[in-house]
Amino acid sequence: MTAPVRGVPAATIDGVRDRLADVVHPPTRADVARALAEVAGPLREEDREATRRVVTAELLGAGPLDELLADPAVTDVLVNGPAEVWADRGGGLERADVWFADDDTVRRLATRLAASGGRRLDAAAPFADARLPDGTRLHAVLTPVAIGGTCLSLRRPRRVPIGLAEFVTGDAGDATGTPPRRSAGTESPEAHAATTKPSAAGGRSAGIAARRDGETLVDVLRALVDARLAIAVTGGTGTGKTTLLAALLGCVSPAERVVIVEDTTELALERDNLVRLQGRPPNIEGAGAITQRDLVRQALRMRPDRLVVGEVRGPEVLDLLVAFNTGHEGGLTTVHGNAPGALPARMEALGALAGLSRPALHSLLAAAVQVTVHLRRDDAGRRVVAAVGVLRQDPGGLVRVRPALVATPPAPPEAPGGRMLPADGLPWLRDLLRDRGVALPPPFGSRP
Repeated sequence: MTAPVRGVPAATIDGVRDRLADVVHPPTRADVARALAEVAGPLREEDREATRRVVTAELLGAGPLDELLADPAVTDVLVNGPAEVWADRGGGLERADVWFADDDTVRRLATRLAASGGRRLDAAAPFADARLPDGTRLHAVLTPVAIGGTCLSLRRPRRVPIGLAEFVTGDAGDATGTPPRRSAGTESPEAHAATTKPSAAGGRSAGIAARRDGETLVDVLRALVDARLAIAVTGGTGTGKTTLLAALLGCVSPAERVVIVEDTTELALERDNLVRLQGRPPNIEGAGAITQRDLVRQALRMRPDRLVVGEVRGPEVLDLLVAFNTGHEGGLTTVHGNAPGALPARMEALGALAGLSRPALHSLLAAAVQVTVHLRRDDAGRRVVAAVGVLRQDPGGLVRVRPALVATPPAPPEAPGGRMLPADGLPWLRDLLRDRGVALPPPFGSRP
């Protein structure tokens, strides 16, 4: 039996659930209200409305998580068992004043959400990755695989595609444009300014310099796209790799045919001439799986001007590198990596899954990918571009990432995108772009 939920008796919730099981169509709010009237009988007006909201959230929505998911500032909701819920409003994780009655309640919610995304979640398949009808990405792991209780990870997509300038300046906010909220202990630009008490002229100068730095970085990233260089966006979990990938694709000409391959659809894009392919897990018999590797092969037959793989995480790295080596210029992808120079090692590990030897992997990588853009979160929780690097093959045949532009650590409050400084790889980046008829913006575009 269901435990009581926010003052609503367990028998009421179970009774409404039983009646909804007889509905031949997907249950609606009207069906819940009708079943509630049959189960609970006459209620006072205020009690009826409160009970209806709780029961509707429990059976059709996300239960106690509905309040968090209704907040436009929330980007991620994480459930670590029934008594522990965390939320990210753009400034890092914060403990939420939300909980579930018991683990069975969390389990039912996880199973229902996974089913709404066309994924199986039960004792035989205790974890699932799904895209919900509203675009939210769900990952769930059931007990006893999750020791402390059923775990849920909900990542809300941006309803409005982000622009490159918004990403670089840190003004992206949430899906509705609300600026990100800072986690406790971090200074806002206003607080920083009040503490340091700069002169009015100094403040204006800092603001102008910050805007100029941000515009320069935007121009650099746009130049990489215009030159049709193959770009790998790297960074740790939650650093904004997919968000930046979408912003870069926003710079692609509408005349170009873009084919996107994703395991679970995440990229928020609004453009014509776009084809999206999504993987599929195996069915209950273990058959019917469609992997990213399958989709990359299909994408190559669809005449892409730009091939995009949302995230490389397995043996599809072989097909991707081969594709980038066979005339499909300007491809983009994301790869997990904790440092700007970590890309070759990560690709080695993925290449081993595809049966690639180390020399073969480095040979393909050197010819396939020209540039990497690395992201990180700064001390205030903001997602920033940490470095732009060029891939070069050393005399031993191994690929190294040579930083061309690096951000000053840490990014100052008045310049969320960071101030980019030239590094030893800049001449190679300049030559790559010049060979394709594209120039880097000042002050990086001319030789000293």
